[in-house]
Amino acid sequence: MKLKLLSDILYKTRLEEIIGSTNVAISSVTFDSRKVKKDSLFIATRGTASDGHHYIEVAIEAGAVAVVCEDLPETLKDNITYVKVLDSSASLGHIACNFYDNPSEKLKLVGITGTNGKTTTVTLLFNLFRGLGYNVGLLSTVENKINTTVIPSTHTTPDALALNELLSKMVEAGCQYAFMEVSSHAIVQHRITGLKFTGAAFSNITHDHLDYHKTFEEYIRAKKMFFDNLQDDAFALTNKDDRNGMVMLQNTKAKKYSYGLKSIADFKCRVVENHLNGLLLSIDNQEVWVKLIGSFNAYNVLAVYSIAILLKQDKVQVLTTLSNLNSVEGRFQYTKSKNGIVAIVDYAHTPDALKNVLETIKDIRTGNEQVITLVGCGGDRDAAKRPIMAQIACEYSNKIILTSDNPRSEDPEVILNQMQAGINPVDMKKTLRISDRKEAIRTAVAFAKEGDIILIAGKGHEKYQDIKGVKHPFDDFEIVKENFKTLAI
Repeated sequence: MKLKLLSDILYKTRLEEIIGSTNVAISSVTFDSRKVKKDSLFIATRGTASDGHHYIEVAIEAGAVAVVCEDLPETLKDNITYVKVLDSSASLGHIACNFYDNPSEKLKLVGITGTNGKTTTVTLLFNLFRGLGYNVGLLSTVENKINTTVIPSTHTTPDALALNELLSKMVEAGCQYAFMEVSSHAIVQHRITGLKFTGAAFSNITHDHLDYHKTFEEYIRAKKMFFDNLQDDAFALTNKDDRNGMVMLQNTKAKKYSYGLKSIADFKCRVVENHLNGLLLSIDNQEVWVKLIGSFNAYNVLAVYSIAILLKQDKVQVLTTLSNLNSVEGRFQYTKSKNGIVAIVDYAHTPDALKNVLETIKDIRTGNEQVITLVGCGGDRDAAKRPIMAQIACEYSNKIILTSDNPRSEDPEVILNQMQAGINPVDMKKTLRISDRKEAIRTAVAFAKEGDIILIAGKGHEKYQDIKGVKHPFDDFEIVKENFKTLAI
């Protein structure tokens, strides 16, 4: 990365005061004082855990030559440029874009937001456009990819600097398209500020992240901000079947489109057949078989198709390529034992997602088999959904096992108590509590008979379990397969 003039990388930031020269060369940009190097620009942001303003002196001692902050330090150092701004986090977004030469303007960037379906949709888009012959980038909860190169993912949406660096690498690799999940946290924390989106899509909004947004109205407003900030040459696509779907389009300058299975929409789909090995769909009056399972995946497939058409792709080629795509890891991922027990691993960690998966199982079961649901709720997250999820699991299952998800800093037994509070006393006879997740999976398999369906919900693609700040290796899919091997044929 070549040196950049401070005056150039401050473009579009809302400046309040500048002390010192902006004609200074910047070697790197960071908001973490531990990453400051010689000739760095340090941006003092206010995070949930710490305030970067407390580390301005540390950053200068480490080699920073310029500081962006909301409040100027009491003592100003000679030969240091201080830039006072209205909002450091928003400024970081613009500065990150400028420092990396605005990579989002050099490819077609499409963002997907919503409570459920983001990972499946962006991953299918990535695989679809790779199948259509393009160089493509992916930014998702599971992984980030630049064509075939995998870059581990730590957040649904990376911070502004990491995001622009990734997009810059995608441009260098010749990517024409990039598809990314856009979380509500990323929107309000300005991680996507300054990016140019070719299009945005909304999947749905249900009860989640209220530990952060406090109210459902604030959560909706966070999602809507994404669409409010789109430019007039972008497209805005929404799920018209979601009761808040059209809200997203109210103030956007972008071209407005909708998709749906139930409503009159620009892009329509109908589920013709629903089986354990896939869906037969009628999309815009053209039948197509896809390997994904469940009506909720019909929405994901329709969103992918709609975005591809809005990106001017050929309808027949899109449908043909879609029919060859596999399901996404940890999203209704199933395996079968030799004696016919089916296990489904799914990331469902919200009430709506759990209900969708269980309704899909209800649609494809014959009625003679048991449904055994193993479910937990993450610690240090929205506690209000815990009793609701247990209640939903009971409603659709013959047996349920309450267990740990990622308890994080919380006591697993307290989480299970809160889940159990949602269970009707009559249903307690079909409910077990086993906080050890590995033991819970082993017990579910031991309960199951030929033809039964085990749903292991909550962790999906994750390969760890977070307990007291330590991430222990843990893979639902591998553990259930190991338990299947021990069964008598």
